Amino acid sequence: MTTSTTTTTTSVTYWSETDSPVGRLLLTAGPDGALTSLSVPGQKGGRSVQVGWRHDTGPFREAEEQLAAYFAGELKEFRLPLRAEGTAFRERVWAALDAVPYGTTATYGEIAARIGATRPAVRAVGGAIGANPLLILRPCHRVIGADGSLTGYAGGLERKTRLLALEGARLAG
Repeated sequence: MTTSTTTTTTSVTYWSETDSPVGRLLLTAGPDGALTSLSVPGQKGGRSVQVGWRHDTGPFREAEEQLAAYFAGELKEFRLPLRAEGTAFRERVWAALDAVPYGTTATYGEIAARIGATRPAVRAVGGAIGANPLLILRPCHRVIGADGSLTGYAGGLERKTRLLALEGARLAG
């Protein structure tokens, strides 16, 4: 992979798309190959290809293989270099998402407790989860409401339902 040096503080963004059972996935990565986002069509706050980005499937081969294995029910934990940039609070929330095991769910309150946030911070935790730029790879789809309801998902509730069903997660009613 070639990196380029520019006189600005921006770096090269590589991108590729791949098909999946939940729609076309847009993947982005930095020059080091670490994934910076995975977006789905119509995603709230999702990325779209920008002028200056470089289309290159090379940095995404391993991600595509792992995603295919995940959707085939053969992979339960992604092992990919990820680099999502956010505030320290968001990064703590995203790390807590990474700890929610395949096939299980956690509530927003449980995620807040895992990072030591107070009860009033649950809304901020929800905002950080909603801002997760690495859908599927960082399992925000495993977070549900306190009553077991499938609340919020930037990729849409239909996708959230499909992902949880794929993982065999037990859902209320």
